[in-house]
Amino acid sequence: MTPDGPAPGDEPGSVTGPRTGLGLGPDPDAGPGRAAGSGPHPDDFVSRVIAVVESIPPGHVMTYGSVAAALGSRASRGVGQVMAYAGADLPWWRVIRASGHAPRDHEQRALEQYRVEGTPLLLSRSGTFRVDLERASYRP
Repeated sequence: MTPDGPAPGDEPGSVTGPRTGLGLGPDPDAGPGRAAGSGPHPDDFVSRVIAVVESIPPGHVMTYGSVAAALGSRASRGVGQVMAYAGADLPWWRVIRASGHAPRDHEQRALEQYRVEGTPLLLSRSGTFRVDLERASYRP
């Protein structure tokens, strides 16, 4: 590569930015004059999911499906994929399954956060819990 040559990732058809590694492919909203991978697009799915999750106030939750619906989408699995890859820096415990259960394999860490934030919970006799969706659901 010469100093005047393209930078890594500038090759035609390359995908860079927040979508890389998320398995979400090129930015379908790139549009004319905006190459896929030329930086985060304000309307790309990942950025929009992150914005919705960051807007959920303490003590409230949204389901994966309700996050997708807030974006005008039905891609709840896509929301789950974004949370799996980008969720560590987000209030991930506020995005839950439709049953009211915390994200799988993170129940105990989520429970700690729910207690700190005063999130309404429903406890079973067996000691399991789920979020009281009727009282804790957030609608942006």
